[in-house]
Amino acid sequence: MTEQNVGNTVKSNITTRRDFLRSTVVAVAAASSTHSLASLLPTGAETKDKKKKVIIAAHPWVYAAPLPGYDITPVLEQIFSDMSYAGMDAIELMHEALRHPDSVERIGALSQKYSLPVLGASFVEDMWDKSKHSANLEYAQTIITRIQELGGRTLGTSVGATPQKKTPEQLDAQAEILREIIAFGNEHGVVLNLHNHTYEVRDNEYDLNGTLARIPDVKLGPDLNWLVRAGIDPVDFIRRHSDRIVFMHLRDQKADGTWPEAMGEGVTDYVAIGKELHKVHYSGDAAIELAHEKTFQRTRPLRESLKMSREYVRRTMGY
Repeated sequence: MTEQNVGNTVKSNITTRRDFLRSTVVAVAAASSTHSLASLLPTGAETKDKKKKVIIAAHPWVYAAPLPGYDITPVLEQIFSDMSYAGMDAIELMHEALRHPDSVERIGALSQKYSLPVLGASFVEDMWDKSKHSANLEYAQTIITRIQELGGRTLGTSVGATPQKKTPEQLDAQAEILREIIAFGNEHGVVLNLHNHTYEVRDNEYDLNGTLARIPDVKLGPDLNWLVRAGIDPVDFIRRHSDRIVFMHLRDQKADGTWPEAMGEGVTDYVAIGKELHKVHYSGDAAIELAHEKTFQRTRPLRESLKMSREYVRRTMGY
């Protein structure tokens, strides 16, 4: 069934009980004054005296890593429960969970049950491959529409890697489809931000600079740990790109270069990062994204590591 936006789903021409139930779940998840993203932000006269709240969400990669196709659908309830317990302001989904026709209904119900708004989703396709543009654009439009229906507003987009540096033609193709996705997102209240792994920012940020040269006003959503792994100082990156950054992923790293179990158990200087963010008056959002090496054995439940990470961000960064 084609997904419709919240405004359409509550129209009086709903004719089936399934449609009615679905519309109710979506409307509550996206528009509830108690559990929506809008309820976390200052409104009306408050905006004159209060700066925008930096929402700290969590991304479920650590749950998705061992699952087929990274599809978190089978463990969505555990994820929502754990992130709510950990004190997250919201959840950033993965696009795989939004593939399914009934995903808005299912996720909307969990969002309401656990009082955890949907901030948006991460998204990755080979944007540089022109032969995939039609399919990738159609898929991106589906994901954006479902994010909107759930009350979200962000699309953290990765452009896909190539074995060698991308050619000018590949960078042109990459920019072409990004412009189309950005425009569609803007029409639906969902802002695309460029999420980086190492491949976008290695070689003096070659891939990223190629996109910025073609789309100067594109928004950024850097993963601070991938910056570290590419040899880039996150504080310097924030300073240089502060006017573009609207989102970021937070993750720690140990002195030996491996990931710790939770934020605060590594050596990344989040105090300095927090100071720089406050210095540039950062008003975007962020998502804690835990990751563990393939051979890593956890010593505590994931929800406890998420809670520790959330408290660490509050303590060191002031958010």
